[in-house]
Amino acid sequence: MNIKKLIAGFALILSFPVLAQKNSAKNKLVLYSYQPFGCDNKGYFDPSKYKKEQIDGTYKLLYPLSWSPFSSLVIFNPVKFDMVRKNNPQLLQQVEKEYQARKKELTNLNIIDLPVWKKKYAEAIQLLDNEYLLRKETLMAYADPKSLRNSKFYNTCKETIDAIISDDQQKMYAYWKNTFEEKYKDNPQAKETFDKKWNDERKNDFALIDLINIFNTCANHSFRNTIEDDDILFKAFDKIFVKLKRNCDEP
Repeated sequence: MNIKKLIAGFALILSFPVLAQKNSAKNKLVLYSYQPFGCDNKGYFDPSKYKKEQIDGTYKLLYPLSWSPFSSLVIFNPVKFDMVRKNNPQLLQQVEKEYQARKKELTNLNIIDLPVWKKKYAEAIQLLDNEYLLRKETLMAYADPKSLRNSKFYNTCKETIDAIISDDQQKMYAYWKNTFEEKYKDNPQAKETFDKKWNDERKNDFALIDLINIFNTCANHSFRNTIEDDDILFKAFDKIFVKLKRNCDEP
């Protein structure tokens, strides 16, 4: 036997355990903990497929960054209505600041390089832009209701916007009344509340408040994912892990 071939053979055999150890180390599963919806999830992923930073970015895209970045804007009475109109420029500046901060967070994300997450990322950018535009339009409508004439959501919420911007005040009142009577026809308490607004000296402001809220809800529903869509994405996220242990709080 050729001595060189014999040495080469021994070297090849000796290299097998080293290669096996390297592959074993490379494929050792890594723990990743995350807490969606009151659950304590422990997933184990293959580091040869994903980096922790990618999973972090994908999870943020799916859960923490899916919530609106904008401060609460709930108006149901003329006092808050007056405050929003008075402070409109400052509130618009705050919206701009909140938008830019979230845009920066999204831009800096490192996500898993798969079509499902690239699509989700594009949707997250579009969602943010729609939320931003709607928040600005709503704030401007409180200061100048006729500004909704140029709303991006005009075709989606045409009836409500037409009532808000109408020069015929009685048309606005009729739409307001018809909408609430239909919605609360079986709710005597809600009807009593509406009647108080109808007979209040600030009836016009109450009408605008309610109709702008209806517009906001209508526009919001036009660009948000359904619960079913979100459920599909969470299932896709769970599939990142080779093993997954889920511990959820009792309802």
